[in-house]
Amino acid sequence: MEFAITFKPDMTPEHIVALTRQAEAAGFTYGWIFDSHVLWQEPYPLMTLMAVNSERMRIGTCVTNPGVRDATVTASLLATLNRISGGRMDLGIGRGDSSRRVMGKKPLTLDRLEETVNIVRGLCAGDKVNYEERDLQFNWTTKDVPPVWIAGYGPKALRCAGRSGDGVILQFADPDLIRWCLGYVREGAEEAGKDFSKFRVMAAAPVWVSDDLEKARDQVRWFPALVSNHVVDLIARYGMEQLPEALTAYVKSRQGYDYLHHAEVGSSNAEFVTDKIVDRFAIVGGVEEQIRRLRELEEIGVTQFNIYLMSGDEEETLKIYGRDIVPKWC
Repeated sequence: MEFAITFKPDMTPEHIVALTRQAEAAGFTYGWIFDSHVLWQEPYPLMTLMAVNSERMRIGTCVTNPGVRDATVTASLLATLNRISGGRMDLGIGRGDSSRRVMGKKPLTLDRLEETVNIVRGLCAGDKVNYEERDLQFNWTTKDVPPVWIAGYGPKALRCAGRSGDGVILQFADPDLIRWCLGYVREGAEEAGKDFSKFRVMAAAPVWVSDDLEKARDQVRWFPALVSNHVVDLIARYGMEQLPEALTAYVKSRQGYDYLHHAEVGSSNAEFVTDKIVDRFAIVGGVEEQIRRLRELEEIGVTQFNIYLMSGDEEETLKIYGRDIVPKWC
């Protein structure tokens, strides 16, 4: 299993660069960044800084969507960054959450998502792509095709990830829910004739390394609240009966969500989230508990653990992980 970090792009560029360097030195192999251009800073200039201030770390969006940018723009951005980074770019993509909803717009369809993935792959490869009845081609690309990670929760999106992605992004650290998700991802991969043993599985969640569980839980309580946006959307689409109770039950007392306080420690968005849900969705506790939870994730097929590095004390989290946890997998 490999390790990654994700930034919320409200940090200063200098802070992001410093954390990128620290994470790479600590053995983290991926650096991701949220793409929500209204709420926070534009991610692509920040990814450029990450690329030129790292040597080995792969870099990508976690996640963009088909509606924020034209597919040809996303392809051009990634192809350009592949030239800058020496081919170290990945594409994380979903249907669209905060960057769409904060503007009063809905997520895009899965058909649109898959179409965008195919356009980005083709253009980055230097292929001729038919786009809106016109043939387009990048004659300047290095032909490095970014691996595609598709984020999803519901059965259709998870099958889409297996069918069209190289990996899947699952936003929680709950083994039972990840097992449920991977059943649908496997179906999609097998439908496309893929070898599922080579498919990549990311579990993304915040952590807080401390034996003071009360403080630890409060630092990451925002995360299940963030996930609840997707759960509410799923319930509207599938109904409670088609989804696991472990995923849906906790949103019954949810009163709403203010995107202006998205992914914010201490936000009132998280008042409905219980300690039990925090313990399932995030990873809290001392070093040994962190390792136990990570081994559990690895055993069920997770190939990358992605720390949402936005709960405070980022340098200390990287220090502890680099010293006491990441070396267990090296």
